[in-house]
Amino acid sequence: MKYKVLGNTGLSVSALCLGTMTFGGKGIFQMAGTLDQPQVDEVFKRSVDAGINFIDTANMYSEGLSEELTGQAVRNLGLKRDDLVIATKVCGTMGPGVNEKGLSRKHIMEQVDGSLRRLKTDYIDLYQAHAYDPVTPLEETLRAMDDLIKSGKVRYIGASNNTAWHLMKALACSERNNLHSYVSMQSHYSIATRELEREMIPALLDQKVGLMVWSPLVAGVLSGKYKRNGESTDPGRYQQYSFIPFDKERAFNILDVLESMAAAKGATVAQLSLAWLLHQPAVTSVIIGVNKMSQLDDNLQSVNVQFTEEELKTLDEVSKLTVEYPHWILNWMNK
Repeated sequence: MKYKVLGNTGLSVSALCLGTMTFGGKGIFQMAGTLDQPQVDEVFKRSVDAGINFIDTANMYSEGLSEELTGQAVRNLGLKRDDLVIATKVCGTMGPGVNEKGLSRKHIMEQVDGSLRRLKTDYIDLYQAHAYDPVTPLEETLRAMDDLIKSGKVRYIGASNNTAWHLMKALACSERNNLHSYVSMQSHYSIATRELEREMIPALLDQKVGLMVWSPLVAGVLSGKYKRNGESTDPGRYQQYSFIPFDKERAFNILDVLESMAAAKGATVAQLSLAWLLHQPAVTSVIIGVNKMSQLDDNLQSVNVQFTEEELKTLDEVSKLTVEYPHWILNWMNK
């Protein structure tokens, strides 16, 4: 396993992060996976044995059951809590009440205690705002997060699913008010969905904020099991439930290149898709969520994949974004 420092901190996290959205299968999250405690324990053990120290969950995953299974796995396996970096999130709806969602001080303070209880721990390494809350004043959210760090319940704070201007506003608010600031951003990113490169990735690099990538295989599209004609060797989430928009023609053009490259390397398409992300300078850790041990074993090998400069150039060419304004004029002006 390889490790990187998370943002502008001294915290080392594994290049692959174990995602837990497949744990539990309760409510709408049944579409992601339905792993029970024995299966979760098995996935956990294999991941930790491979060197993964970074675990990502959320209070809303399977209505809290994902956190419960995660916390119990740590106990069942006798893992040392301090050897793990456990991340969870707050913002999503957790009940029918009008205040059971969002990033208000009330909701954050209630939910952090719930997450601690379910995870069976007395601190959370990385507490993330799961989305941008347009209702709650940003300073209220950041002051609540700052208080959690000061109380010892949380070590670091991060954000997720923000735009670049949301991130910059939050960083400026923290600096202006002398508050702890976001050290990471969790966003969707893949070789087939590179929109994050337009604004967010330049901001992350400039501000030294770490990037955690979710759904790096675009709900299985980049696993190589789907064909242009709609056939599949192993039907999964992409065919049954996927809310990620992407250019299908472009994605399959990328897959054509990945398939031939994977064959030449003796690797799988999924491994190359993950490895491409691991070669991107802004990426700190790639979150992998699995339903089968075979998927986990395959994904773990991605850290060993190397690309030549020519291979990276070929992949960049087939997957690059069209240049939008104002970037085309800035490119021209700065020649």
